Amino acid sequence: MLFDSHAHLNNENFTEEQRTELVKEIEDSPLSYVMDVGFDLESSMQAVKDAQDNDWCYAAVGFHPHDAKNMDDMILELIRGLTKKDKVQAIGEIGLDYHYDLSERDVQRYWFRRQIQLANELKMPVIIHSREADQDTMTILKEEGAFSDERKSWFEPRRGPDGQLLADSRVLLHCFSGSSEMAEQYVKLGATLSICGPVTFKNNRKTRQVAERIPLEFLLVETDSPYLTPEPFRGRPNKPSYVEYTARKVAELKGISYEEVARVTCENAKRFFRIP
Repeated sequence: MLFDSHAHLNNENFTEEQRTELVKEIEDSPLSYVMDVGFDLESSMQAVKDAQDNDWCYAAVGFHPHDAKNMDDMILELIRGLTKKDKVQAIGEIGLDYHYDLSERDVQRYWFRRQIQLANELKMPVIIHSREADQDTMTILKEEGAFSDERKSWFEPRRGPDGQLLADSRVLLHCFSGSSEMAEQYVKLGATLSICGPVTFKNNRKTRQVAERIPLEFLLVETDSPYLTPEPFRGRPNKPSYVEYTARKVAELKGISYEEVARVTCENAKRFFRIP
């Protein structure tokens, strides 16, 4: 039982033949679920199609900060329309990326806010991309009510490591790359963190510390495929089935079984995305 909580089967570079081959590989793997995440209008539409075509696939729709420069009010309304399609479970991926600055920062921040507002209006989970923008990301999430008591009231609580019920804001920090201290702040705010392939890199002490310190109840695993391929396949295109290697590394760092990590992170993802 494995859930790849963030993949891009909708990658624009895939041919239909390659996508068909990828689907077959997923169906032959231990994967139970894949979340296909949009990054612009075309990829969001493809994610919806992938979810409709495959029982194990679900979709998120939204605009990545790289593509924020291409957003306008009409496109936001088209994204809103896609949320009404079957098996669309979240708004995402949305956020800030100050590493490449492919869209101007004020444009990124504006459309990040507008998409959080849309998620709040629709009472939907959000998937957040944040790269070299830690403080602005957290500030905007707070200012737009992503961690508000009202938002938390829309979703059933989650269980903490001691079995206690905790409020859940349904905010997912995808491919979390921040410090363990920031991770703890997010968890206290009701967020969930997703661990990606770089946790397997020997020199990535920061993400390993997050995986060690944050209780499993607040974690998901993902590939972000075809990007961020884990060891031992680094240098090749990533695949959803490789999420197993991320889960195995998390298990090793926590000193628990791979089977437990696979089961709990799958349960966490199903609850987060409201999948029966």
